[in-house]
Amino acid sequence: MDASKIFQGEPDNYDGVTVTIAEPMDAAVFTEKLRASLSHWRQEGKKGIWINLPIRFANLVEAAVSEGFRYHHAEPDYLMLVSWIPNTRDTIPANASHVVGVGALVLNKNTGEVLVVQEKSGYFRNKNVWKLPTGVVNEIVADFVEVLSFR
Repeated sequence: MDASKIFQGEPDNYDGVTVTIAEPMDAAVFTEKLRASLSHWRQEGKKGIWINLPIRFANLVEAAVSEGFRYHHAEPDYLMLVSWIPNTRDTIPANASHVVGVGALVLNKNTGEVLVVQEKSGYFRNKNVWKLPTGVVNEIVADFVEVLSFR
């Protein structure tokens, strides 16, 4: 696909893409380019698509929303819009005003074994790192691919 006809974005650790709109454009041009980009990202197996939209380009919000994007959060100088594009459960967490994290040290009192896990997604995916189980309260907890016990 012609790279000039799609948005260039930064991939993230969760099979997503973040696009920062840097130049003004007409809403119709934006919509056409966004549709082509979404098609391209679906073919690549991307999931969460993020659009960092500076406030000065707020004229593009309606076009993004019409293509399935929603508000995630806003800061004084930009809006962050997001869309989950596969036909699976949307796992994009809500914008947090605070996060309550949890962790556990799980010991088998009979054998002295300690439970450790490997993350299936996120920064530590495919890094052969073992860690204690962790997550957040009332949010989607990371999936783990394997559990290992050792003495």
